Amino acid sequence: MDAASALRETILDKLKSRAWRAGHRIPTERELGEQFGIGRSAVRRVLQDFKRKRLLTQTVGSGTYVTDQVQQALSDLTALGADAAIQAISPAELMSARLVLEPAVIDMVIGNATAADFARMDECNRNAEAAATLLDFERWDGQLHEAIADAAHNSFIASMFRLMNEVRAQGEWGMLKQRSVTPERRLEYQLQHRALVAALKDRDAVRARALCLAHLLQVRTNLLGY
Repeated sequence: MDAASALRETILDKLKSRAWRAGHRIPTERELGEQFGIGRSAVRRVLQDFKRKRLLTQTVGSGTYVTDQVQQALSDLTALGADAAIQAISPAELMSARLVLEPAVIDMVIGNATAADFARMDECNRNAEAAATLLDFERWDGQLHEAIADAAHNSFIASMFRLMNEVRAQGEWGMLKQRSVTPERRLEYQLQHRALVAALKDRDAVRARALCLAHLLQVRTNLLGY
């Protein structure tokens, strides 16, 4: 096991055993790097993964803390089969699932979304558009689709979309994205995201479903060539 994996397993063990409980301030990036013999950039990547899983949160100038919802997040990971199941899902399988699931939740989003949900979608779009790197853009892209799913206000659907974002974080998807996303395509994605959110705000289910499907089909073509 490499040092980054050892760090990941140690953090997970401390969270599962409740040695680190909600609100606990964990060691700094420098301290973790020294303890495990890895650079701060590698530590940061591990912590970012835990943040994405809603297990840790960071406060600028204060530190990294265990989230209040840590036990629920751990339960979600266990219920979804965690890393082994995630790593077995191919980009083609993910796209097939997205084409079925994402348009299907539009009616629930139209019926249940609140002003706070729309504000979160707008924030994701702003951050994606401002992202300096493709990695950051992809992260906010995934967060937007997760925010749309959360607006359905159905815990099972929310869990499924978090799983899809876990798959998007895997190396194979990232490599495909790096090879396929040009500045022109990124701009197209951003415009498509804005149009989709606008349709959701208008409570126009027909237009929103059509925009969602068209976006996903273009992503599939760009990534997988069909």
